[in-house]
Amino acid sequence: MFVVHFYDHKNEVLNQLLQRVPEVGENLKLKGRKGKVESVLAVDEKTYHVQVTLEAKAKPGVTADPGKKKKK
Repeated sequence: MFVVHFYDHKNEVLNQLLQRVPEVGENLKLKGRKGKVESVLAVDEKTYHVQVTLEAKAKPGVTADPGKKKKK
């Protein structure tokens, strides 16, 4: 079992106890967001830091209701 810390830039996104360490270039899904492993750093024999690039969150857009009028 390995302790794997996932980082997006310098922010820790998640840490998990896993049976295998992700490989560089592997696609994965963290907290509902798709990402790709950029690098893996072994801190010691059981701890790994994994740098990932996550897709940007889609911001919900404001949809204008055509039935509403603008306030004056």
